Order: sequence, then structure tokens, then C-alpha cells
Amino acid sequence: MPKYLHGRPIIPGQASGKALVSNEPLSFWGGYDYQTGTIIDQRHPLAGQQAAGRILAVPFTRGSSTTTAVLLEAVKAGTAPAAIVTTAPDSFFALASIVADEMYAKPIPLVVLSSQDFALLQTGQALNMQEDGRIEVN
Repeated sequence: MPKYLHGRPIIPGQASGKALVSNEPLSFWGGYDYQTGTIIDQRHPLAGQQAAGRILAVPFTRGSSTTTAVLLEAVKAGTAPAAIVTTAPDSFFALASIVADEMYAKPIPLVVLSSQDFALLQTGQALNMQEDGRIEVN
């Protein structure tokens, strides 16, 4: 496994934390409890896992623009992921981060990795994300 993965920053930022990884998309509407930071969609492979403060890696969102609203509430409550990694630009994640920056000065870094690099991520890895999209994997 390479020590560094090189992604494209959609919302630049620095973040460190343990990875929480799924190959399944996630709907935040009905799938994420913004009050606790827990994934609550019982059909999702990450059900019951705590995403708050972690680097969440999902290929993309599933659902609608309500993902933005739920993620924004999580930022306000302090239960949002520290950063998000996807396989393609996701407008719902990006919009939530932009609004969180405007309202609370707390953007969520968002980086896009190639599908090949995304497949190298594993839950529990220590990740250190840089503003240029470089992710150190430990």
C-alpha cells in the first residue's frame, strides 16, 4: 500500500482521523443521526458505526439534497465527519461544506480519489489529509 494517496481537493482542508470506509453510497436523510454522528441506516454496511470526527470514505451520496441539510446540522452539533473522501465530485457534500464554512467557519474537507486509490482505503487506518488532496495513510 502506498504511504500517500493523491486526490483532487473539492473543498481543500486539513484533517486527521481514523478512516470509516464503505463501497456503498450513503443517504444522510434517514441514514445519519446528526445528533450523535452515528450511521443509522440499518441496510448500510456501516450501520451503527460512529462517523463523527472520522474521515468518512463513501463513493458518493445516495438520495437528495436533504443530505446537505443533515450534514450541516451535524456540523452545527459537532458530530460531522472530520473530512469526506469520495470517488467523484459530490455536489451535496460540497454544498454542505461551503454553507458550513459560511455559517460556522467549519468547512468539511472533501477529496476525490480515483476508484483504484479509494479501493486501498480500509476502516481503521489513520489518515492525514492535506489541503492539496494528498492523504497520508498509516
